[in-house]
Amino acid sequence: MQQRTDVVGPGRVAVVTGAASGIGFGLSERFACEGMRVVMADIEQPALAEAAEVLTGRGAEVLPVPTDVARPEQLDSLRDRALDAFGAVHVLCNNAGVAGLGRPVWEMTPREWEWVLGVNLWGVINGIRSFLPVMRAQEAAHIVNTASVAGLVAGVLGPYSVTKHGVVALSEALYFQLLQRDVNVGVSVLCPGWVKTRIVDSDRNRPADLEPPEPDAAMALARELGRQMVESGIEPAQVAGHVVEAIRSGRFYVLTHGEMNDAIQRRAEQVIAGGPPSPALV
Repeated sequence: MQQRTDVVGPGRVAVVTGAASGIGFGLSERFACEGMRVVMADIEQPALAEAAEVLTGRGAEVLPVPTDVARPEQLDSLRDRALDAFGAVHVLCNNAGVAGLGRPVWEMTPREWEWVLGVNLWGVINGIRSFLPVMRAQEAAHIVNTASVAGLVAGVLGPYSVTKHGVVALSEALYFQLLQRDVNVGVSVLCPGWVKTRIVDSDRNRPADLEPPEPDAAMALARELGRQMVESGIEPAQVAGHVVEAIRSGRFYVLTHGEMNDAIQRRAEQVIAGGPPSPALV
């Protein structure tokens, strides 16, 4: 069952992936403000070091660990570093993600699919596999998997939508399996709408062996629209507030944009009616 022991508070330990910026930094900042010790993981080493320095300068106890979440051995190393430093992990936020916006799905190369799936979906799978055995041995813990409203509405965003629907389904499966085994680890799936992050600039972390796609008008328009929506989004700190409240109350689905609930309901109705799906502005 969803636990109610407060795992957010002084002396507790949080691990956050994608922690150098955006929602990940917002979560790290909020956990630090709650008196928690925070292990900050990110693939961008300079940005991670800078973000950790910001929180350290405010008196927080943080440990930055460069991590590629798509590589399972690096999640194992992250877990070991967290345990060596702090002895426990009470909150795990599998948050790292990339946009993967670009060409039509039939034009994407296998390597492009591997990159987006590797970060957005396998990153969550790797985090669960590495950390859950440790967390279930504690008196209480909580896992937060970052999906998106794009995981609850019609899949208009190509590989990004594919991964976010996958994270929602994975989180639901995890919830039921923990419930069946009476494991005292809570689960939440974060499904935010537009947030002021650097998600549109995910190509900055594009693997060196992955050539960028040739730009075209449709791709440029999609990126520009995405950038405008992100810039109009809510602050990561607001998302972090929703997450902390969800952990404390045992809330599973964490929705941050009430105005998008109609799109979620519309998709459910279209599924029952047999479709077809209609575009959702997410």
